[in-house]
Amino acid sequence: MNMRQALVGGGTLVIGVVLVAGAMQISSEAGYGGVGPNFLPWVVGIALLACGAFLVWEASSGGYRAMETPSGAEHGHWPGFVWVSVAILVNAALITTIGFILSCALCFVLAVRGFKSAEGRLDLSPQAWLIDLAIGAAIAAPVYWMFTKLLAINLPGLTSTGWL
Repeated sequence: MNMRQALVGGGTLVIGVVLVAGAMQISSEAGYGGVGPNFLPWVVGIALLACGAFLVWEASSGGYRAMETPSGAEHGHWPGFVWVSVAILVNAALITTIGFILSCALCFVLAVRGFKSAEGRLDLSPQAWLIDLAIGAAIAAPVYWMFTKLLAINLPGLTSTGWL
């Protein structure tokens, strides 16, 4: 039995148990569409329990079979990880201040820096920042409008018009 592989399966089982225990604490009163707020936690918890059980079984019966040699670098690319982590944290910190569109566009810009850094193509020129900012805004704006205008779900905006 491969202990590391069994620990992955055991950890998955623990997360599944925690999710199912949490789902049991949520009211099951049916809401819109006939399902209650505890439906999705139950589904995810049960799926994690099934996956965890399968992973433990797999580890105890010979380990993960036919594993290919991992591709890519031997170790993670820490500067890229830092760029992406900062992107997520900045988005979370600024979304209520500068609005969904701008914070998500900024998140995109910083995350792109991380991914390009991992490829060895980090470009810190102002032109690259502006191009990525425009692409990020072009992705975030339609998402924002779809949620606020079509689905009537309030997301933090820069103005009260619902367009920015």
